[in-house]
Amino acid sequence: MQIRRATENDAEALLKIYAPYVEHTAITFEYEVPSVEEFRSRIRHTLEKYPYLVAEEDGELLGYAYVGPFHDRPAYDWAVETSIYVDERKIHKGVGGKLHDALEQVLKTQGILNMNACIAWPDGEEDETLTKNSGEFHAHLGYRMVGEFQKCGYKFHRWYNMIWMEKIIGEHADEQPSPIPFSQLEDIHF
Repeated sequence: MQIRRATENDAEALLKIYAPYVEHTAITFEYEVPSVEEFRSRIRHTLEKYPYLVAEEDGELLGYAYVGPFHDRPAYDWAVETSIYVDERKIHKGVGGKLHDALEQVLKTQGILNMNACIAWPDGEEDETLTKNSGEFHAHLGYRMVGEFQKCGYKFHRWYNMIWMEKIIGEHADEQPSPIPFSQLEDIHF
């Protein structure tokens, strides 16, 4: 399996991975599958500042991972919100872990200090649209629970909670250098 930088040309294949999550799960609270052009735009916009990575094997895209700002104000520049999606046929085969490891290494190179995950969480029992797998996956990677919001997401005529999990990946200093935009990192190897 190879991890590489995503390109806009990956949009159609990545959208095929993402669409079932939109249509059949509460893992994402997006209601409508975006167009290929919208997905291209999201990749392009993310790559200006942050990593957008894909896992590929024998020409097949297995999953992808990217980050966005934790919050838009400059005081939050050292914190990001992570997202990882794996082809449903490739779950539990190590794809997500490899993507996350590569993502974490790139973020450390950039000078990012906090990785945050906003995760849809069942309000009570798991159901056919949402399990606790994502929270358990993140805990396995060293994240800790930092908060839970009650019934704040509505999809499929049900209310879902959100949990925030966080992983500290760098040292916080009084004179913290600014993070390096991903677009300025040339020689990154995964």
